[in-house]
Amino acid sequence: MSDITVTIRLESPDLALTRTVAGADAATVQPVAGAGTVPNLGAYLFTVQTDDFDRFEAALTEDPTIDSFERIVDRGTEALYRFEYASDATVFSAAISDADGISLDWTNDGAAWIVRVWLPNREALASLREFASDRAIEFSLERVGDYTSLAGDEPDLTQKQREALLVALEMGYFEEPRTAPLDDVAAELGISQPAAGGLLRRGIERLVVSTVAEDGDGTGRTGEG
Repeated sequence: MSDITVTIRLESPDLALTRTVAGADAATVQPVAGAGTVPNLGAYLFTVQTDDFDRFEAALTEDPTIDSFERIVDRGTEALYRFEYASDATVFSAAISDADGISLDWTNDGAAWIVRVWLPNREALASLREFASDRAIEFSLERVGDYTSLAGDEPDLTQKQREALLVALEMGYFEEPRTAPLDDVAAELGISQPAAGGLLRRGIERLVVSTVAEDGDGTGRTGEG
């Protein structure tokens, strides 16, 4: 695998705008494509959907990560905003840029952010995880590349199986030759090697049953060849 597309869930009160969206939980906040998450511009453009802009702007006023804001365009329940971040705000898009990545989509989920990012390689993903770890940002890998089924409703993986498979994939456990042993995967998950192996085996079994065993008998045989 070379370049990858990942979906990451981030949560930290120090991330720019997080306290605003937590305080105005009915608002949907997204950057303007190509403008909202590019660092070093001095200003960031976001669309905001809410039924209560007064509440949203009150939250902005109390948010220490925001230096200033301006409502540029107002279209009823949707508006375009210009934000300037405080100098000490944590801006995750800067880490994406430093990793030569591209932000494809951002949206808030309560006090968390769901970020879809294109990255040139797995090392870039590791650098984002390290950036988050160094700043006590909760970092959850939701989807990787074409393996979107690992984080979707189908197949019916448990959360622990999904996490184990994604971590193993990210670390290179499934590469040929293997670049990460099961011990390393287990250590990253914070569980024993037998427990990690069991999660991977059961997760793979569910994937096979859901995507290969189409005849319903669990054998995966659908015909000749």
